[in-house]
Amino acid sequence: MKHNQDTGADESSSGDDIGPALPSSAPRKKRRKLPYEKLYISALPTSPRYSKSLMHKDQLAFVSITPYTDFLITSSIDGVVKFWKKVAVGIEAVKEFKAHLGEIQSVSVSQDGRSFATAGADKTIKIFDVITFDLLAIIQLESGPRSICYVHERGASLPLLAVSEDAAHAINVYDGRGESQKPIHTISNLHRCTVTAMAYNNKYDCAVSVDESGMVEYWSPGAAYEKPNSVWKYKSSTDLFAFKKAKSVPTSVTMSPDGAFFATFSFPDRQVRVFDFTSAKLLRSYDESIATITDMQQAGTSLQKLEDVEFGRRLAVERDVENPALQNKINVMFDESSNFIMYASILGVKVINTFTNKVVKVYGKDEPFRSLNLALYQGQPQKKGVVTVSMAASANPLLQEAEERDPMLVTTGSGKVRFYIFTNEEEISKSTRDVQNEKPKYLNARQQPEAKPAESGSAAILHTTYGDIHIRLFPEAAPKAVENFVTHSRNGYYNATKFHRIIKKFMIQCGDPLGDGTGGESIWGKEFEDEFSTLKHDKPYTVSMANAGPNTNGSQFFITTEKTPWLDNKHTIFGRAVQGLDIVHRIENTRVFKEKPEEDIKIVNIDIV
Repeated sequence: MKHNQDTGADESSSGDDIGPALPSSAPRKKRRKLPYEKLYISALPTSPRYSKSLMHKDQLAFVSITPYTDFLITSSIDGVVKFWKKVAVGIEAVKEFKAHLGEIQSVSVSQDGRSFATAGADKTIKIFDVITFDLLAIIQLESGPRSICYVHERGASLPLLAVSEDAAHAINVYDGRGESQKPIHTISNLHRCTVTAMAYNNKYDCAVSVDESGMVEYWSPGAAYEKPNSVWKYKSSTDLFAFKKAKSVPTSVTMSPDGAFFATFSFPDRQVRVFDFTSAKLLRSYDESIATITDMQQAGTSLQKLEDVEFGRRLAVERDVENPALQNKINVMFDESSNFIMYASILGVKVINTFTNKVVKVYGKDEPFRSLNLALYQGQPQKKGVVTVSMAASANPLLQEAEERDPMLVTTGSGKVRFYIFTNEEEISKSTRDVQNEKPKYLNARQQPEAKPAESGSAAILHTTYGDIHIRLFPEAAPKAVENFVTHSRNGYYNATKFHRIIKKFMIQCGDPLGDGTGGESIWGKEFEDEFSTLKHDKPYTVSMANAGPNTNGSQFFITTEKTPWLDNKHTIFGRAVQGLDIVHRIENTRVFKEKPEEDIKIVNIDIV
């Protein structure tokens, strides 16, 4: 064979070489591309900085968006729950509850967005109706709850609430309306350790639960609480043992809106994992461990190179996040298309396209807080109809106006009494975006509480199942009655007691732990004397002691709804309702039989201020 010896000639063009020629360069690897990616990203908030922040009195624990009903529900570690309604632009405050005496451990929203539940360290579950923002029921537990989750399909006639407790490995399933204190079913043989997190997949009517040993289990209420046939057959064919291998425990589990995937965040390996739901195969994992963060910062391969001082500050906060009290606050969110996940990191809230494996957005990377718990709203507050992806991608101006979105990312901050809202707003004023809607409980969120105040007070808030009633107290006029009321309130004596006697156009009576008007005693264990003063029953909303005759005061009291001058010098006046008067009348107008309400209206608890 004759070869071209001319070094100046182009050897690749030689006609003497027989056979296929090598390409001049290797072909580029074809990049994966997600159809309509720009459209999906445009449905997320555009601003990388938060446009508004609002307050609780104590550190925020969880934020939740209710699907279909468009409420934001925020909860703080002091047991307070606040309801906010999504409006055309932004949110509006609706109602506030002092739901628990201790810290809120877990929250859950039903698939239809109509029910919301909280689990508190006070060993109670509180169930709320989202539409009417009312407290519906209280479930008393034998031990502290660990995790709760609604596990019924959208539109189900019987809502189901799954509850795991610290002192047991079983999962108890309750009537989600709270109509029974006993569980409907107990799953006792599924886990061997305490269940730390649960999530429900509406598409497959299947729940996923994880325990302290790292074991992950599937079960379905519709399949006798066994694994449904619509998912993997053998666990050995799945990647569910990944946590066991990594000696880590998932602290949160989140389902994608289309039911195709679920995502977890685990400790101590600090890994975000995305699984295919039906096969339980691991699709993606993202390492957010401190070792990896430090290595990337030193190598300069981090998403954002930080100054050494700033990196050191953020690293100290990252170590605080490993506190067990904060671990279950970190969650992973899917967008409405199920193609993107978002989670809080040292650099802010990352948004990752799981199809292309690229970070497409980062929220709050320059903000002075470390995000923890996330909630995402992507709906249209003024929906006009069904819109397909291709319709949304079109340039129809009428359609775009009708379906204009107001997306909103809500996040809590480590050690912060505020929650932060990211929106499409571009003109953001740093001086006005932090709204002072509360007086903080402590000037510094990390500061220790002050010494317990004396057993007296000038005002009280009755948190009832119908709403809050604010009462002004008169300790100068009735010192013993006020001391009795304040002490009982602080000790939780009135918690879960009923309004047992209601007479329209007269008064509403409560304060009896027996609930029938025959019980209750004073803080001294005996009846105490009347305290009459210049105060008269000359106006409605007067708060007085109930009695069985002169000097027989115990624990029961009543609130008048009209002028009642015939009660003067017969019943000790120790307060007046000044706010929540509509709640007083709502209780007054409830249906009764022989002065007893047909439905239980209860005092949740009483705050002395």
